[in-house]
Amino acid sequence: QLVESGGGLVQPGGSLRLSCTDSGFTLENYPIGWFRQAPGKEREFVAVISVRGAVTLYGDSVKGRFTISRDFAKDAMYLQMDSLRPEDTAVYYCALDLNDPWSQLHLASSYDVWGGGTQVTVSS
Repeated sequence: QLVESGGGLVQPGGSLRLSCTDSGFTLENYPIGWFRQAPGKEREFVAVISVRGAVTLYGDSVKGRFTISRDFAKDAMYLQMDSLRPEDTAVYYCALDLNDPWSQLHLASSYDVWGGGTQVTVSS
C-alpha cells in the first residue's frame, strides 16, 4: 500500500514537498512515478525515477520546477515542487511499476500499485 503525504494549500510561487512511502514493497527496487489529476481532467504524468535514482523523466508542464528523488535510508521517495502555479492544483498520486520498460513509464496504465492521493491546492 503506497501512501502519499505532504499535500496542502500553498500560494502561487510557493513550494511543497510530497512524500511516498510503502509498508509492503521495498520502493528502491522499483521505478516510482508521480501522477496528478484535476477535477474533470485525465490523470497526467508528472515524473518518474529509476530503480537506482540515476534516471528521471518529467512531464513538460513541470519540467524545471519539480524534482523527484529517493531517500534510500528511509526507503521513501519525494516530489519537490517549486514555483507552484494555480494550474498545479490536483490530487497527486505516487505509483509503483513492477515490470514495464522505461519507455512506457509516462503512461498511467503501466503502473501496478497506486496510493490514495494527496490534495495540492495552489491559490491566493
